[in-house]
Amino acid sequence: MNVNLIPCLSDNYSYFVIDPDSKKTCIVDPAEFGALDNFITKNKLTVDYILNTHHHADHVDGNLQLKEKYKCKIVGFEKDKSRIPGIDITLKDQETWMFGNEEIKIHHVPGHTMGHIFFHFTKSKIAFVGDTLFSLGCGRVFEGSYEEMFHSVMKVKKLPAETIIYCGHEYTASNAKFCIAYDPSNKTLEKRVNEIKTLRSKNLPTIPTTIKNEIDTNIFLRCDNREIRKNLSLENSSDIEVFIKLRKLKDNF
Repeated sequence: MNVNLIPCLSDNYSYFVIDPDSKKTCIVDPAEFGALDNFITKNKLTVDYILNTHHHADHVDGNLQLKEKYKCKIVGFEKDKSRIPGIDITLKDQETWMFGNEEIKIHHVPGHTMGHIFFHFTKSKIAFVGDTLFSLGCGRVFEGSYEEMFHSVMKVKKLPAETIIYCGHEYTASNAKFCIAYDPSNKTLEKRVNEIKTLRSKNLPTIPTTIKNEIDTNIFLRCDNREIRKNLSLENSSDIEVFIKLRKLKDNF
């Protein structure tokens, strides 16, 4: 699967995906029309589908203009159809949808929004997770509960370790500062922080990441770590209690 990262707005990423076998194309979370239209025009491409992870404006604002110009179909979660502009194809939790020759598994992950989903390209071992999981972070809780967000993040964590993760924003540098503050003895994280500094100094993206990278360094996936629990004075707490504490701390970090 050929995945092209398209920077949009101030810190958003949209993705233009090409199935090299079937030549089918899709855009994941078009944050704005202009940046995507420029990429499509420059590369003489067509658009078959738009995949929306959730309804927030910075993930769907390009929907209607792209649909009008390229006559593509818009795909999203069935329970969010009233909030996704121009939606044509509605999908259910755990449904498998075919994109060219690729099977895409749909996972409902409420918390950031109640209708948030992520798209798992099972054959290619990639996942577009929107604002549920970030590189070294996770999304804010806007519509759901902290408990729902925890379980949603754990769904992403359960993907195969080699799964390549594409998220909705370039938040990695700020997320890294939070992770290192509460997981300072993590040498793998320390190395990754330095790699991130180098990338951002060259204005290069820190995305994609992998499930393994995140398990090793993303504090929100490490709620069972003894050192982190000790640093939070939550040695005898549950994983979900540690997660909620971390998310609330990050909200004000």
